Amino acid sequence: MEIRFAGGRAGTAPLTWGQRAIWDTIVKTAPDDRYFNFGRVLAVPGRARPLTPARAAEALGALVARHESLRTRLGGDGPGPGRSGPPPHAAGGSAEPYRTAGPHPAGEYGDPSRAAEPYQVLEAAGVLPVAVAAGDPDRFLDELAATAFDYAAEWPLRAGLVVDGGEVTHIVLVFCHLAADGLGAEVVLRDLRLLLLRGSVPGPPPPQPLDLARWQESGAGRRVAGIAAGHWEQEYRRVPPTMFGRPAGDAADPPIWRAQIVSRAMDLAVRRIAAVHSASTSTVLLAAASAMVGAVTGHGVCAMLPIVGNRFRGDTVNAVTTLSQEGLFVLDLDRGPFTELLRAAGPAALRAYRSAYHDPRDRDRLTAEASRERGTPVHPYCCFNDLRFADRPDASPGEAEVRRALADTALSWPLRQERLNCRFCLHVTDEPGGLGVSLTADTRFLPRPAMERYLLGLESLLVEAAFRDVLEPVG
Repeated sequence: MEIRFAGGRAGTAPLTWGQRAIWDTIVKTAPDDRYFNFGRVLAVPGRARPLTPARAAEALGALVARHESLRTRLGGDGPGPGRSGPPPHAAGGSAEPYRTAGPHPAGEYGDPSRAAEPYQVLEAAGVLPVAVAAGDPDRFLDELAATAFDYAAEWPLRAGLVVDGGEVTHIVLVFCHLAADGLGAEVVLRDLRLLLLRGSVPGPPPPQPLDLARWQESGAGRRVAGIAAGHWEQEYRRVPPTMFGRPAGDAADPPIWRAQIVSRAMDLAVRRIAAVHSASTSTVLLAAASAMVGAVTGHGVCAMLPIVGNRFRGDTVNAVTTLSQEGLFVLDLDRGPFTELLRAAGPAALRAYRSAYHDPRDRDRLTAEASRERGTPVHPYCCFNDLRFADRPDASPGEAEVRRALADTALSWPLRQERLNCRFCLHVTDEPGGLGVSLTADTRFLPRPAMERYLLGLESLLVEAAFRDVLEPVG
């Protein structure tokens, strides 16, 4: 089926900082860029049932009209994945295309992928195809997310209705990462639920990506970007050029693999450490993950790139767009006991979070300058992404309980593919069986056995640190 939608305005603007960051990642990961698709399943609220496909379509149309990012595609004729040409303009048309001032710095250590940067093209109206299926909504989501988006020709939202006897039981949404991040998707889900229950969403729409991009290009935006750039410039002069620079001899085929550990023991341990030391569980994990990277690589300083939500401003807190960007977390590892490392990790994390709201063009320039000065490419290739929404420190678990839970730890290998723009990516999630920690790595730099040792070593470090002042792990 198809849904017609009509919003308020059409227009063009440069990419936002968040869009620039994810576009760079998409370009470097293609043709495996489907990796960045993500989705949500909304069970139709009981008070909205029975829900007909027509009523569901009406709510989806209002949703796309409210949030401009869901009807924004890429314009421009430069190279890149899934860009089959300028987007076909829908009724209502678009403004004159935004044009970049020219190529950004490229060269021996520069980034040529942004030499012809695309731009946002917002459409006022259009038609959104909606798939209809019966059965398992999670499987339906996987099917909708299985292929990469055509960023110029396809809307950045795929929608599906799960029906049973003519009634819609679930609505499935798959997002292009240019349109939303995880927190933005939660705003979309909240608004869709309200549209199903009430027929409308109270209050005006949140600030839109076109407006955000124009602010970021303004004098005020450039001042914010300049402060963030100062942190990158300072730290890139002292960190290791890369955290994983030595190729391994036994790479797998394909080279990119993901290992996931689900551990109730690690969950209990992290929450206890956080409560005892008045830290967030995310900071505890970031410190421990950095210590383990140092143990594996032998570096005395760890540079890690945490993914930061960037929703600390009034104009971003409820925005439906991709705001998440990498910050630069730098931790000196020669501090002895883990408690000392954790004490230093708190301020380092705050500096990293502030540095995440930056213009990737500034980062490209600083990376190129640092690389030229040092005579070698500078990039950590070491990421950390805490995808949990809640932080629950809890000092009550005892040591016996935590150690018993070790018997339930499970390790699996859920993903493998040819390409990724990173060498080491750690993802933290809440799972039914405990804390989930996934390591997606390039086995040319970290072989599969080392990936498994890393995850089990991380669990062991945290369980020990929950009850005694342990030394940092030694590789």
